[in-house]
Amino acid sequence: MTTRRFLSVWLPLWRTDLWRRRHPDICISSGLVLQAHDGRKPVVLATDATAQGRGIRAGMTLAHAQSLAPDLQVAPATPDRDDEALLRFADWCFGFSPIVAPDRPDGLWIDTTGCDHLQGGEAPMLEALRGQIAERGYAVRLALADTPGAAQAVARFGRDAVSIVPPGDQRNALRLLPIAALRIETTMVADLRRLGLRTIDALLEAPRAPLVRRFGTEVMTRLDQALGHLREPLQPLQPRDVIQARRGFVEPIGTAEAISTVIDTLTPEICVALSQRGLGARWVDLHCHRVDDTVQIVRVGLAAPVNDVGHLARLLHERIETIEPGFGIEAMRLFVTCAERLNAGRQVASLLTTTGSSSQDADLACLVDRLRNRVGPDKVVWLEPRAAHWPEHAQRIRRVEERPTGARGEEAGIFLAHERPPRPVRLFSPPAPVSVTSLLPDGAPMQFVWQGRPRRIRAADGPERLHGDWWGEDGKLGAVRDYWVAEDELGERFWLFRRGDGVHDWSGDRAWFLHGLF
Repeated sequence: MTTRRFLSVWLPLWRTDLWRRRHPDICISSGLVLQAHDGRKPVVLATDATAQGRGIRAGMTLAHAQSLAPDLQVAPATPDRDDEALLRFADWCFGFSPIVAPDRPDGLWIDTTGCDHLQGGEAPMLEALRGQIAERGYAVRLALADTPGAAQAVARFGRDAVSIVPPGDQRNALRLLPIAALRIETTMVADLRRLGLRTIDALLEAPRAPLVRRFGTEVMTRLDQALGHLREPLQPLQPRDVIQARRGFVEPIGTAEAISTVIDTLTPEICVALSQRGLGARWVDLHCHRVDDTVQIVRVGLAAPVNDVGHLARLLHERIETIEPGFGIEAMRLFVTCAERLNAGRQVASLLTTTGSSSQDADLACLVDRLRNRVGPDKVVWLEPRAAHWPEHAQRIRRVEERPTGARGEEAGIFLAHERPPRPVRLFSPPAPVSVTSLLPDGAPMQFVWQGRPRRIRAADGPERLHGDWWGEDGKLGAVRDYWVAEDELGERFWLFRRGDGVHDWSGDRAWFLHGLF
């Protein structure tokens, strides 16, 4: 069975970061605090990093804070508005996983089980998430572990801003953390400290029964949840304004045939909703709610916006074998996690039913989707033409989800297709240096040595002169290559070029290279 993995996203300066985003014209250098009222007096609800450096902490009275730093910038807190912003932030996190739960007031939990491979692994996933959150102007700490409690404890009290706890190693990760990391009441933390229990390691070594009699079950419950001995249920959010379809069952199901039937029932519903909005799905999540109160999730990604019933259903059917029904599935939900505006005339049709040249793009997109969901989205790429004179730079590898640059060589006016000389079937990158004999410095090649064998040239056609990319910034301005199609006495044909025009030193050093084979 797959080990579940939970990511804790903690935004330590969430409220003050939000305030700064809402007031970009106000520059504060002395420190910012947000005040609230506890019913008796004004108190500090949140502080920025500068205020924290001056000894200001959340929870202290505002008068105390201003006595420590008289020049503090004080602004009213907006907790309801901040909570709504946290939910909007959670909506954005659905791009990383279909299960996101709030950890109010300044954090989230993300169930990343089975999702990390879409980002290239756990470490690249966390790095991508950290970078994208930082770009939005928020301070963030991340921790990944087997349990929500362990992930939150390491994120908030761990040493590193980004931490990955290996599967099954949460006990070692928690040992040196303070007992406050277990999310227990402040007064209880103070009482435990008076007993000499300052770290989770000390709590692990202490006898359980006396602690339960004195403090109740909360301390040991939180400890067992963090260690994974006791399951901690999360209340996942549902994406707002999301297209979804749901079916509940009187009796749990578990066979592939039954799951396939439900998929065939749910898919038309979401496709109708997508068509009505003029949208196409890019990410679709199938949630299988099991009788043991766990959720099995299947995510399907698409290379282009799609609302075709047959195509979506086929991709989901191919993932049925990854579903573990356990003791049975009591409900299934189909979510459109990410959708984009659909281009008219670019709808993907069935791979088996489309015919004719007009359907070639649709067939290719359908094939790409099936390959991406079978072998992984990072293992399917395009070869995209680039505007470049040097043949080895005339194309690049592009990920399927990347937007095409549109810089095709023909569109850039580099050459016309009917005027271009023939190109070799096999191209060497980089070109292989060879020793060439020619009659004149700028003349045709007469003989060259390749792979230790001399090749006497019987006929040569050229030169075809290519200049460096004058629009680039890599020092190719003024560089010249003279290409020759050469045939040796055995009838083998080669593509040779000389670097430079053979006359001017600034155009190249007159070195010869073998660039391809015909």
